[in-house]
Amino acid sequence: MDGENKQAVEQEMVHTENALAEGIDLHSLEEEVYLLTGEFIEKAKLKKGQLFVVGCSTSEVLGEKIGTASSYSTAEALFRGIYRAANESDLFLCTQCCEHLNRAIITDKEAALAHGLMPHLVNVIPKEKAGGSFSTVAYENFANPVALEKVRADGGIDIGDTFIGMHLKEVAVPLRLSKNTLGSAHLTAARVRPKFVGGSRAVYDENLL
Repeated sequence: MDGENKQAVEQEMVHTENALAEGIDLHSLEEEVYLLTGEFIEKAKLKKGQLFVVGCSTSEVLGEKIGTASSYSTAEALFRGIYRAANESDLFLCTQCCEHLNRAIITDKEAALAHGLMPHLVNVIPKEKAGGSFSTVAYENFANPVALEKVRADGGIDIGDTFIGMHLKEVAVPLRLSKNTLGSAHLTAARVRPKFVGGSRAVYDENLL
């Protein structure tokens, strides 16, 4: 490998960090998001093998404007907590990239195959400045990461108002968690339900509401 290419590879391996992250207790953040994700999974009534999507701005978690203060270490802590909760419930985690990648989805190839999503495969590797720190960490930690143009997830968590709605099944229903912030970021969540069909005489299955 010549010197120029070696330097490019080394630069590629250097992750973006932010001094603001030094003031964050990353272990506490990991545990907090782990508990919130478990609460979300329970309230959303997610079942084994289903997909859920997470959009995350580490900048917003650190109290800065989305896309301006990316932090790899913060993303690592958040990913560890969320991924641990997902694995304990045998769910497939999908992470949403930022708008620079048109909010593409990063997930494991196993999830894409299980849900027939390989036709939506795209060729991109997320990085902090084009994809976001959270999806960058996800890509580096999934066993066989793939990027997809779209998914239809069974629920989702949005950390920092990244707008995950385009990747949720119809009909999305807001889900109230015990907290609506994570760090300094606004936190929202949603589950999905089948569409109602019929008028005033229709009878609905309570288990699907």
